[in-house]
Amino acid sequence: PGSRRLLFTGWNVADVPRMALPPCHMTYQFQVSNGKLNGLLFQRSCDLGLGFAFNIFGLSMITRMLAQQCDLEPGEVVWQGGDVHLYLNHAELVEEQLRRTPSGAPKLRINRRPSSIFDYRIEDFEVLDYAPQAHIAAPVAV
Repeated sequence: PGSRRLLFTGWNVADVPRMALPPCHMTYQFQVSNGKLNGLLFQRSCDLGLGFAFNIFGLSMITRMLAQQCDLEPGEVVWQGGDVHLYLNHAELVEEQLRRTPSGAPKLRINRRPSSIFDYRIEDFEVLDYAPQAHIAAPVAV
């Protein structure tokens, strides 16, 4: 856990020509400080209206899972974006979301510690105090 080289990446130059879309959330780095595992995500491109929430949640989940596997406390998560954009056809939808008053205070609970990072199942995760609001339909913009 003391290494400064705790990172993984989805960017493989040799595979890019065969990909429908090169990885957006592509480089994760982890750092241990005072018994806490901190996670950083560099994202080369980010659809702020649709993708960001999923990407930051994914970073939070993998940080929690790795911390559990390494007997560490989860620490901070940091996100960095390169080409961060909001598509014009999403602008009003984002404005609608920003007008909403947040509801609930969701917390993630991991119910089981598997023997490997690769052995987690969906049943291992529980979201508490989640109060979803009405769905906002947004078209995917490419």
